[in-house]
Amino acid sequence: MIKIIKHKIIWFIISGGLVVVAIVALATWQLNLGVDFVGGNLVDLQFTQDRPAPGEITSRIEAQGFTSVAVQPVEENSLSIKTRESGEAAHQELISFIRDNYDSEVVELRLDSIGPSIGQELKTKTAYALAIAVLAIVIYIAWAFRKVSEPVASWKYGIIAIVAVAHDIIITLGIFSVLGNFYGIEITAPFIAAALTILGYSVNDTIVVFDRIRENLAAKHKFMEFEPIVENSVREVIIRSINTSATTMLALLAILIFGGSTTRDFVLALIIGVAIGTYSSIFLASPLLVLIGKKRK
Repeated sequence: MIKIIKHKIIWFIISGGLVVVAIVALATWQLNLGVDFVGGNLVDLQFTQDRPAPGEITSRIEAQGFTSVAVQPVEENSLSIKTRESGEAAHQELISFIRDNYDSEVVELRLDSIGPSIGQELKTKTAYALAIAVLAIVIYIAWAFRKVSEPVASWKYGIIAIVAVAHDIIITLGIFSVLGNFYGIEITAPFIAAALTILGYSVNDTIVVFDRIRENLAAKHKFMEFEPIVENSVREVIIRSINTSATTMLALLAILIFGGSTTRDFVLALIIGVAIGTYSSIFLASPLLVLIGKKRK
């Protein structure tokens, strides 16, 4: 098996490169924020006969005075229509226009209407949720590893876990900025739930590796250097970590394929986050631990 800790510079270059690319993507395209954040109406409509072409219906809706119109096909006969205008009046005007101008009978499947003030409130609560979660993780890991003081202080385990989580979240956001720009995938409220889930999964996977390092430190500290202990610990848990992620992926892929459009973006974020989180717990967090341990000497 490849020596993971020995080749840590390679993993640092890969992780650093992915983070830089993600930041450039975010700076270039930003995130395609959904109506949950910017306000507006999101309506899913099902047509009993031929569905209009997205480009054609977009032009006609914009000609009616609606702004920031985005139309996406959903399954065979449905369309998801987003407009910046929110509220019941704008909703009724849109539905009436479509029913009056298309021969097909139209069935409304879904309506999300959110004002800008709610969108701002959601942004603020999201920032609070992430800050509290990060602080709680650092405190918990510092407490859980309080009996491990050499060669790395217990609170540094928490900081490294947060670095790995930040790595996972930034790369996930970068991928979604690309998907938003080229495929119209939006950041909505379920994405926040996915981000917090990724945070929890990544920390959990990292703690599994750290916990094995803690056990081996207690048993072998007097006989081995820190780096070989970390290398052996990673080898002992890597198969378990990959198998756990693989089985999780199978469940998520099944939901992505058969779950429909309402869960698609949420599950897609989880798939990306779980894959990156598995990588970071093995190839980023543990090598960082060795790097800090060496600097302390």
